[in-house]
Amino acid sequence: MLKKDEKKDEKKREKEIDKLVKKLTLDEKIAMVHGASLFRSGAVERLGIPAIETSDGPMGVRAEFMDDRWIPSGNQDDMVSYLPSNSALASSWNPTLARKMGYVLGMEARGRGKDVILAPGINIKRDPRCGRNFEYMSEDPALTAAMAVPFIQGVQENDVAACVKHFAANVQETGRLVVDETIDERTLYELYLPAFKAAVQEGGAYSIMGAYNKINGEHCCESKTLLDHILREEWGFDGAVISDWGGVHNTKEAAACSMDLEMSVFPDFDEYKLANPLKELIEKGEVSEDAVDAKVRNLLHMMYRLKMIGSKKDSREKGAYNAPTSRETILRTAEESAVLLKNENYILPLDEKKVKKLAVIGANAAKVHSDGGGSAEIKALYEICPLAGLKMYLGGNTEVVYAPGYYVPAKPKTFEVNWQATSLDDLKDTTVGQVTRDETGEGHIKGEQERLAQIERDKAEIHEKNPALFRQALELAKDADAVIFVGGLNHDYDSEGFDRSDLKLPYEQDLLIEELLKVRKDTIVTFVGGSPVEMPWREQAQAILWTYYAGMETGNAFAKIIFGEVNPSGKLAETFPDKYEDCVTAKNGQFGVWDKITLEEGLYCGYRYFDRQRIKPAFCFGHGLSYTNFEYSGLTLKAEKGKDVKLTFTVKNVGKRAGAEIVQIYIAPIAAQVDRPDKELKTFAKVELSAGRSKKVSLTLKQEDFMYFDAQLHKFIADAGDYEILVGASCEDIRLRGIATLN
Repeated sequence: MLKKDEKKDEKKREKEIDKLVKKLTLDEKIAMVHGASLFRSGAVERLGIPAIETSDGPMGVRAEFMDDRWIPSGNQDDMVSYLPSNSALASSWNPTLARKMGYVLGMEARGRGKDVILAPGINIKRDPRCGRNFEYMSEDPALTAAMAVPFIQGVQENDVAACVKHFAANVQETGRLVVDETIDERTLYELYLPAFKAAVQEGGAYSIMGAYNKINGEHCCESKTLLDHILREEWGFDGAVISDWGGVHNTKEAAACSMDLEMSVFPDFDEYKLANPLKELIEKGEVSEDAVDAKVRNLLHMMYRLKMIGSKKDSREKGAYNAPTSRETILRTAEESAVLLKNENYILPLDEKKVKKLAVIGANAAKVHSDGGGSAEIKALYEICPLAGLKMYLGGNTEVVYAPGYYVPAKPKTFEVNWQATSLDDLKDTTVGQVTRDETGEGHIKGEQERLAQIERDKAEIHEKNPALFRQALELAKDADAVIFVGGLNHDYDSEGFDRSDLKLPYEQDLLIEELLKVRKDTIVTFVGGSPVEMPWREQAQAILWTYYAGMETGNAFAKIIFGEVNPSGKLAETFPDKYEDCVTAKNGQFGVWDKITLEEGLYCGYRYFDRQRIKPAFCFGHGLSYTNFEYSGLTLKAEKGKDVKLTFTVKNVGKRAGAEIVQIYIAPIAAQVDRPDKELKTFAKVELSAGRSKKVSLTLKQEDFMYFDAQLHKFIADAGDYEILVGASCEDIRLRGIATLN
């Protein structure tokens, strides 16, 4: 509910907006609703209405580009902090940290003079091969919502709009501009929409980005179902909707729905669908000028909130970028996001006093990742890789020897052919995505053929050069006191614009790891990556540490964890399957198809599917170890007025180190009246405890946590009856159980 002063301000704002809209000419209105440069809308200087300055992205404010070309402006004043990816942030399971990270991003965006930062990405991870999964948070809507809401609030404290993306169900990169996704209403409302609803109603997001894909036949950026009925009518959103760059295809459809600002990748700004083509339809009487007025109002609402216009514009927040305090938050996030997957015989942490010679093997030890991944790329002020972090931590008292171990083909960066424009060739070449036949009669997808051919050429080169690199690495490993392998993925695999072909480690890393474990069974296997990989050798490995793209302080956090200064506390926000064939999308084949997919699995995405089919993954959702151990006890449940359920239980640190445990609360309906997943995450808490200390944890399950979406009634309902309440250290490691009864 709005407070009295807020209502007064809102009425005043509405009157000012009314006056402005009446003063605007048709040409001025149209200038406001489409891009006037690659990242800027049109301004109306006559009335003091500035352009809206936007920028990618989720991992930091992107470098400046020329207005009409995808070529960097070339200055050195746009170097910024490199932030952990959303996949890393979600692995911390720390909403307080999410707000701080959002604040850093918003402050840097404001410091660079931006009004809208195109983040966070909150699409559900349906398939582990999706190229942009590193930008997203989780396979679970409750965890995604819990992390997204404070992140958005942190961004917007700086008078910068978070542009929450991609609305909705942007679940694959293959054919992203043309793919039509058939999704039943219950699945849409229970799985793919909750985080966006929370972003609007709890996070107070000022802007939303429409997705590229279609849902049930409608382009998301032209969908009355999504943008009018759901977003505005059901959820009450009154901010601005911005298209993904090139997401608008039809003038009349975009004019008729709540698509407020069209952006694209091409420099023919006056020919955008909401530019001259819109003016022509209005002049012909085919589109009402009222439709443009509604878009302008939504943009002006956002601009008032950001203090771009209005009586408060002189009090707009002053931003900053590259602030030392921001690096502390980034380091903390990197530390809390690392996930210790396995630690047999307590190999970790290492004792630096006992390690006089450390062998570090693997190309990712010396690799930086900030300059790749598509629109997530930034020009980082610095990035500390794991190898540098280890050397900095050890300070010269330990000899650190390094070998890349495996060959990674160089991919020189060029701006002559820009990925951003070529990735959207679908807009101007309608044959992209169609099957063509080569001389053998084999079918190929146009646009993919050359990329796949290059992959095969790379494989041949890798196979030729790896034997010598393997030998060098194995020799180093033999006489070192400790061996750390740092492998994983990079942005040749985790990237906007295409999906991975499988979950296998590239560059023949599996072969190298197997050989290393034969030479040194105590090799510590660590990874940097943005999405799951298969680990066929994991039974032989004693220690496995997973880190996502964790930002500019990656190396410092890595070293602190390896040597025990920091106790790892991250847990997986997604399932790591044993093999890709175990995933539901591998079985139903409804992923990575260009023109049309059906989400046949419905609600059974991620751990919900593995639960139902009794398939054991390599590492389950919510899994993550610590250098200490925790015990759970004393669960009590109290139903308040037959609706909300209050839980209390005790967590004790029974080890010898301080640590943090993420306790997870799942519900499991007993004798459900409709088909429901075996269990679903509903809330969680991160509990920090010194050695030997305990803490009573109190959490509340609200009535909506027990609800499911009834498509016939078109609303969420909760059936009366018994529900099992599960308190776990992961979705598999359930420590406490109780029964709650809803009236």
